[in-house]
Amino acid sequence: MIKIGTALFEAAEQLEREKGISKEVLVSSLCDALVAGYKKHIKDKDAENVEAILDETAGEIGVFRTKVVVNEVENPDTQISLEDAKEIDDEVEIDDEVKIEVTPENFGRIAAQSAKQVITQRIREAERKMVLDEFLSKKGTLITGIVQRKDERNNVIVNIGKTDAVMPTREQIPGEYYKPGNRIRVFVLNVKETTRLPQVIVSQAHSEIVRELFELEVPEIEDGIVEIKSIAREAGFRTKLAVWSNDPSVDSVGACIGPRGSRIQTIVGELKNEKIDIVRYSLDPVEYIVNALSPARIISVDILADEETRKEAFVIVPDDQLSLAIGREGQNVRLAHRLTGWKIDIKSESQAAQMEKQAQKEAAEEEIETAETVEEETGAVEALEETAEETAAEVQETDGAAETAKNAEAAEE
Repeated sequence: MIKIGTALFEAAEQLEREKGISKEVLVSSLCDALVAGYKKHIKDKDAENVEAILDETAGEIGVFRTKVVVNEVENPDTQISLEDAKEIDDEVEIDDEVKIEVTPENFGRIAAQSAKQVITQRIREAERKMVLDEFLSKKGTLITGIVQRKDERNNVIVNIGKTDAVMPTREQIPGEYYKPGNRIRVFVLNVKETTRLPQVIVSQAHSEIVRELFELEVPEIEDGIVEIKSIAREAGFRTKLAVWSNDPSVDSVGACIGPRGSRIQTIVGELKNEKIDIVRYSLDPVEYIVNALSPARIISVDILADEETRKEAFVIVPDDQLSLAIGREGQNVRLAHRLTGWKIDIKSESQAAQMEKQAQKEAAEEEIETAETVEEETGAVEALEETAEETAAEVQETDGAAETAKNAEAAEE
């Protein structure tokens, strides 16, 4: 047996406290390393009856081979005579198995070299698996992290506990300054396996971060009384949220706003003062579109197409509400389109009236053109009829003259 003392166990306990890797992983790694070193020493990598046993009480470890008790030994690597076995255990019988210590002399240095490599590898594997399991379970949820730095690709590196997560540029809030040391809430977007530690991708721009914040702040959503039907977000600027109440006595919008706006203020503060519009979801597309375009006032909504692959609506608003309905750089109507799934064409009342006048003018011109075409066609037909009548008269006159000439010839004869 090799004396290892108590330092190993103290190191294992420290590793468990600091990194959460259990002591059993270290002990198992040490035993496997010892077995690997022994097989290399005896030049028999296929030996299957070899194991390492650790005696924690004595602080010793050794290599043992399991052998079967037989009357006549044919393979000394796997068999032992009954006489030799009795020296180890008086009660053994034929076909019993006994463990024989085979630890070579001066094996400590070889064992230490093997143990260092194997233990390091096992610790990395254990740490990698632990991080992977933990953050796979947190995928799609909010966690708190600490900003570390920005890398050469402008990605923000966020420490989230046992590892550092990456927040790509596209997942950052535009214009936001991520100061090292600041605590931020991030959404776990994805977890990718790598040869080293798993790579955790986080986001502050994903629309689902809004859903998670509302679920944390609004008990009615957590309980399923109020349901978030749709979210449309342009991170750092504006979000539209469509909500629905499964209980007629509960106001879905009021529940999300909270007493004196306390709930929505907390969420807006978490999102760095991003504007949030909470609208009521409706099964009626006209009502839903009107709600989605708030705070603009709507005069009318005409459904142009309501098909599975094509949903179009024409909306008329007062002249003074057009810019509000469209929003800055088209943001309001763009978010309403993404929220409802409807393509929305917005016109002011005067624009709609002008379009109607233009349509009436075009219709009138088309009627006139059609009437002229009909008149021309009617005139052509009348002309043809007159020509036909004249031709018939001429034929009749010709036939009469011929008949008179014929009668005159007959009289002369």
